[in-house]
Amino acid sequence: MTKAPSSPQFDDAPFKDIISYYDRTRFDYNVAWLNQDNLAVHFGFYDRDHMKHQEALINTNQVLARLSGIQAGDKVLDAGCGRGGSALWLAKNKDANVTGIAPVPGQIKEATQHAKTRKLDDKADFLVADYCRVPLPDEQFDVVWACESLCHADDKSAFYKEAFRLLKPGGRLVIAEYIRYKRPLSTPGENLLLSWLNGWAIPDIDTPDEHRAHAFGAGFKTFELKDYTRYTWISLKNLYKMARKWLWADYLLYGLRIRSKDQHNNILGSIRQYRALKKDLWFYGVILATKGERHV
Repeated sequence: MTKAPSSPQFDDAPFKDIISYYDRTRFDYNVAWLNQDNLAVHFGFYDRDHMKHQEALINTNQVLARLSGIQAGDKVLDAGCGRGGSALWLAKNKDANVTGIAPVPGQIKEATQHAKTRKLDDKADFLVADYCRVPLPDEQFDVVWACESLCHADDKSAFYKEAFRLLKPGGRLVIAEYIRYKRPLSTPGENLLLSWLNGWAIPDIDTPDEHRAHAFGAGFKTFELKDYTRYTWISLKNLYKMARKWLWADYLLYGLRIRSKDQHNNILGSIRQYRALKKDLWFYGVILATKGERHV
C-alpha cells in the first residue's frame, strides 16, 4: 500500500486519541459494519426504499448529495473522509472532483489505494490533514461535506470558519452530525452522553443554537438544521443490539488483554449512544449552510 500523502503543516499530536481509536477499532468496523464496496463508517438512512443495512449506508450518501445539490464537475472537500467511502461514491456516481482529508494516516492510505484500484484517482485524492487547518488556498470548493466527522473537533466554530474560507461564493456546507438537545443536561444525562462520546474519541457535541451561532459567526448566509433521527433510528438500534450481543465476549477478551481499551470503549459507546438517544439527550441532525455570493 502506498504511503499516505501528508500536509507539511500537519501536527498529529492533537489527534493521537483519534488515530489510536480508528487504528485499533479497524477490525470491529470491518466485521460489524462496512464492506469493501461502500467503505462506510457512518450510520445508514433508512426509508421505505432502503430497508437493508448496505442500502441504507449508500442512501446516506445519496441524501446528503441531493440536499447539498452536488452536480457533475463540482469540487467537493470531504472533511473527515475516513476510508474514502463517501468521496469515492461521489466521484463515481456524481462525477464530482473530491479531495478527502482526515488525520488518520491508515485511513488515507486505504482511501488512496481504493481510488487507484477503482480507477478513480483522477477524480478523488486524499490527504492527511486537519479539517480545521486545511493546507489549501481560499475559495477552492463548491461543497464542503462532513459526515459524522465534525464531532471529533474540540472547537466546532473553527471548522465552520475554515469551511467558509474554503468555499467559493455561493458554496454549500453539508454536515451529518450528532446534536445534543441542550447544555447542560442533568448530571446523569451528561455522564451518560460523555461516556458514549469519549468512548468514540469524541470530546463533546454541540446544541442546535451553538451550531447556528458557529455558522453565522463564520459568515454563512443561511443555516438550516433538519432532524434525521427517524431515518437513522434503525441503524442506531442495530449497532446497539450488535454490541449487546457481543458484550460478554468483549469483556472476556478485554480481560485477557486480547482486545484493546479502544475496542472495549467502542463496544460500550455503541451501547450507550442508543441509551442516550432513548433518553432524549441527543438527536441525529443534517445541517445545511450556504456562503453568500460575492457582490461586485
